[in-house]
Amino acid sequence: MKSLRSPLLSVLLFFSILTLSWDHSRAIAAKAEPAPALLEPTPEQMEASRHLAQYLIQNHYRKVPLNDSLSQQIFKRFLDNIDNNRSYFMASDVEKLKREVGNRLDDDFVTGNPEGGFAIYNQFLSRARQKMAFMMKTLKTSTFDFTQPEMLELERSKTAPWPADLAALQDQWRKELKYQYLNMKFTGEKGKSIKSTLEKSFKNRLNLFNQQKPEDAFVSYINAVTTSFDPHTDYFSPDMYENFQIDMSRSLEGIGAKLQVENEYTVVNEIIPGGPAFKGNQLKKGDRIIGVGQGDKGEIIDVVGWRINDVVKKIRGPKGTVVRLKVLPASQANKGPARIIRIVRDKVDLQEQAAQKKIIVENGKKIGVIELPSFYLDFEGERQNKKDYASTTRDVLKILKELQAEQVDGIIIDLRNNGGGSLEEAVNTTGLFVGQGPVVQVSNALGGKMVLKDEEYPMVYGGPLIVLVNRYSASASEIFAAAIQDYGRGVIVGDRTFGKGTVQSIVSIKRPFSMFMNQPDLGQLKLTVAKFYRISGGSTQHIGVLPDIVLPSMIDPEVVGEDTYTSSLPWTTISRAEYAPVGSVSRADISMLKSEFKARASKDSQYKAYLNDLETLNRIRNKKSVSLQEKNFQSESKTLKQIQERWGDENLETGKKKKTDFIIQEAAGILDDLIELKAQEEKAPMLQKQAT
Repeated sequence: MKSLRSPLLSVLLFFSILTLSWDHSRAIAAKAEPAPALLEPTPEQMEASRHLAQYLIQNHYRKVPLNDSLSQQIFKRFLDNIDNNRSYFMASDVEKLKREVGNRLDDDFVTGNPEGGFAIYNQFLSRARQKMAFMMKTLKTSTFDFTQPEMLELERSKTAPWPADLAALQDQWRKELKYQYLNMKFTGEKGKSIKSTLEKSFKNRLNLFNQQKPEDAFVSYINAVTTSFDPHTDYFSPDMYENFQIDMSRSLEGIGAKLQVENEYTVVNEIIPGGPAFKGNQLKKGDRIIGVGQGDKGEIIDVVGWRINDVVKKIRGPKGTVVRLKVLPASQANKGPARIIRIVRDKVDLQEQAAQKKIIVENGKKIGVIELPSFYLDFEGERQNKKDYASTTRDVLKILKELQAEQVDGIIIDLRNNGGGSLEEAVNTTGLFVGQGPVVQVSNALGGKMVLKDEEYPMVYGGPLIVLVNRYSASASEIFAAAIQDYGRGVIVGDRTFGKGTVQSIVSIKRPFSMFMNQPDLGQLKLTVAKFYRISGGSTQHIGVLPDIVLPSMIDPEVVGEDTYTSSLPWTTISRAEYAPVGSVSRADISMLKSEFKARASKDSQYKAYLNDLETLNRIRNKKSVSLQEKNFQSESKTLKQIQERWGDENLETGKKKKTDFIIQEAAGILDDLIELKAQEEKAPMLQKQAT
């Protein structure tokens, strides 16, 4: 599982060269500048820590036992956050830290004392500075031999123990540097520029490590605490919350993407529909941003390990200007080589996130496709009762009437990559297909239950229906798809959805009322307070919505999805809501459609080629290590690029969407089968009547 968010200044994951001796390492240390003073929590952070503990204990949906188990969770999560690749701490470091501070973290949490977390973070900074010194010296004095059959273990927290001693740790550093060199070479860097770029990166990171502030240690440690409750509970310092508000308003000029930190990486958390990244179609959820360049020719600055606020400042900029992002694609399990993505900054265009329609022809039948990038609602326009305020339900209603006027034979609702949005719109849009009635249940931390119903919109379309989903379909998308499935109204096709079935609320961390004015801001807490449940009783949390017919995508399920978080809330059930299934699609119908699809796919050379490439891709993604032999590295990189070019929905060179959408084509074939099946069912009573 990937580690959870933390705003660390960790270091470059992938580096290595030849091992230096212990004496050599001591010589480096002797020449180094004196290390900065140890970080200590401020009085405000001590106070914020006490308030955070109270909020979490009293208000979080999950009631976590306050015992040694919590200590172990916080300790392990904190180490995974700051050293996920196990390339800073040795086994002896971990044992010492566990003995001195790790075993008491539950008591520290209850009393609101972050000093143990600071002790761990200070040890990390000491080792990180040592690593950077090693890297810079090694880069100048060593040569690379890429003919040796060496392997580098990736995500070592899952596969390898902590290094036994300094020699083992330095050997890991050597391999990481070697891997980073190869990665840059096949991204397009050449000879001397690679070494100079790496040297500059090491110097910058060493400076960053030397400029760490108490806030860095505090936020890093507190997020190890909050994410021990669940992955969507976060602490925002005052500066971080300002950026969070800007992201939520979606008004600032930039690329139109929400970012978060996982380990040392800045990771794309959401592509905002209507934004430049959405229109460019190259940046994806889960991609790791490792470099940022200004304009078409500006130097790409390495940002691995940066504070999230600093990365955001680099990416934001005036409308019409260019930013270049160097990313490790999630589709490649975040392995190399990196890709350079060019984005022209702009504001989010609300029209671009609106529902879109098209008509395709499958086996002589007219099929309407409604693409929903998100469940959007102009809250202010609705409040002011404006005539044409943006609303998913209103737009889909209009499209449905247009498609019916065109006399389509069936409809596909495309929810791929739809990360959610307005709960109200998900509920009302569902009503257009099932009629008025329950859509989703919400359970709070006290056990209270509320059933959300569509009470405004009657069923507008009752014909053959397919809902297309993938691993990026989350939250409100899952509510819509689950309701369609529970009502038996249509067929869910695609991948298992993301599995986010929790509700968050933002609370300000405030001290009790005081007569003193201008007290310092203590930050904000994003807190999980409720869970979504299907009307059939099961939650969408963790498991997501399972498709009736699996149509696999190229998205890596080991990187994307609620179940990839180690502390995600479990799948649970509550009582069923009172609702009457529509019964448009029965389980027998699903079984027959599966058989039809399987028979057709077995004869479809394109689909078989797709599955073969997917198998190859998964084999590469699932490797626990990567070859440091240039011939093998280059071959694997070429294979990844070819697969992406064949089946990705965009051209790798231009970023423009391809004219043919392979997944839509396959879904249209399933819908064609459903249309035929429903036609036969309608004829059956007539034929029986004629026979009698």
